[in-house]
Amino acid sequence: MRIAGYNLQDLKRVDIALTYIYGIGQKNVVGILKKAEVEASKRVKSLSEDEQKRIQKVLEGYKLEGDLRAEVYADIKRLKEIASYRGGRHSKNLPVRGQRTRSNARTKRGKRVTIGAIKKEDAVKTETKKEGK
Repeated sequence: MRIAGYNLQDLKRVDIALTYIYGIGQKNVVGILKKAEVEASKRVKSLSEDEQKRIQKVLEGYKLEGDLRAEVYADIKRLKEIASYRGGRHSKNLPVRGQRTRSNARTKRGKRVTIGAIKKEDAVKTETKKEGK
């Protein structure tokens, strides 16, 4: 079954398979399947053509995949252009929603880089280079 440019996995349950589509979460799936009148416990491969069409018809009202990604990207770009605080955090690749950065935020900031005192030998080398100028 193909929805919004994404092939759903045949062996997965319908409620789980729909969450693989960008823009549909676990909370949305319940309402979608209720409107489409499809059982959540059914497997994707066992859906009839009629059930597939009903699901697709309900999903037409949602922004999914490419459209949603473009909208989110445009929102972030707008924040950067107006030089808002959140836009600055996005451009500096730091957490945007008020999280602390002193001890955490490793997924956003990347691998830890130690900044500290230099070795005595390295200090001597840099001094000799400065004196040579």
